[in-house]
Amino acid sequence: MHIPSAPTAEQRILTFDEALARSGQTGGYDPDRWLYVPDFYADYRYILGTRGKKPLICIGVNPSTAAPDELDNTLKSVERIALGNGFDSFTMFNVYAQRATRPEDMERELNPALHRENMAAFEYVLARGGPAPAVWAAWGSIIETRGYLRDCLLDMLDIGRRYGARWYTAGARSKRGHPHHPLYLRKDSGLDGFDVAAYIENCL
Repeated sequence: MHIPSAPTAEQRILTFDEALARSGQTGGYDPDRWLYVPDFYADYRYILGTRGKKPLICIGVNPSTAAPDELDNTLKSVERIALGNGFDSFTMFNVYAQRATRPEDMERELNPALHRENMAAFEYVLARGGPAPAVWAAWGSIIETRGYLRDCLLDMLDIGRRYGARWYTAGARSKRGHPHHPLYLRKDSGLDGFDVAAYIENCL
């Protein structure tokens, strides 16, 4: 369980570039296998994933407790589905970077600085995903937890267009059209094309 210690605006938050430059220097994990930014446990996380040439980029709402070699059940499912669909690695990214196990513990107001750095991380993730990077929308209905998450998604949509991102879902969508969360998906679940622009317009 992770409960934020304070609003992120009151904390010293590394920029994405600062955190990326330091990644792999601490943490006691294999940096040749793992991409972890920042590479220490904090109230925020930009990226967690494995390294490869063909990553599946999974998008959740916000990070929880997972870390290299300590994946939670959600991330274990993400890795299984990525490998089962022909990808050699996975990248876990989130609409908002504040770490909180319970979505209701997320801060009620957007921290623009944290969001800006998270979008820099998203550009990095897309750039390393090759041409037409594969982006798996997997945030479930908890995207409704905070109103600012819709605006974060709109920014991600714009960035994704610049990189030619292809959006997917896995499993059945909810009655309101939200993409399925990874936790309870079958390990052999396939990926379906996803019109994320229409989803944002009609479901959020």
